[in-house]
Amino acid sequence: MELGTLIILAVLAVLLVYVIFIYNGLVSLKHNVAKAWSNIEVLLKQRHDELPKLVEVCKQYMAYEKDTLQRIIEARSRVMQAGQAGDMGALGQAETQLRLGLGQLFALAENYPQLKADEGFQHLRARISQLENSISDRREVYNESVNLNNIRIEQFPDVLVARAFGFRPFELLRFSEAEKADVDMKRLFSA
Repeated sequence: MELGTLIILAVLAVLLVYVIFIYNGLVSLKHNVAKAWSNIEVLLKQRHDELPKLVEVCKQYMAYEKDTLQRIIEARSRVMQAGQAGDMGALGQAETQLRLGLGQLFALAENYPQLKADEGFQHLRARISQLENSISDRREVYNESVNLNNIRIEQFPDVLVARAFGFRPFELLRFSEAEKADVDMKRLFSA
């Protein structure tokens, strides 16, 4: 074999190894996004299971707050539907409505001393608050994973490998302006 042929083969081998390295890195990023989303789904499911219990406890005390309870049940359903569909935009909107409903429910509970004193209510309120904090933490991890993936599939030369093998960007989990705004406590307590 000629020296020129050996050099060409060596360059092709190095390029092949480099493409494999890029491909494996992109696969890893894609699976990190999927894992981060799966972690959020677990917490959403746990919260989904706890909310009917909270609503049932509240129904015993809050006969006049059926609209608030119904909004929470409807928002809970929209969160699960959007999560199962992987629709991050709809999930963000549904999460906003659910959080607003829970905030209003907890604020209204202040008007019901027996409910506030109920052990089941206290446990469920603490459990849901804990789940909310965990979901918030996992959203950060998910969005960071999505960001890393989306940057890599746009960078050169990774973009060439990403396009050749069909890697796609993921949607960040965003929230409405209402959720990011300060909570109007006066409005919640007067509701």
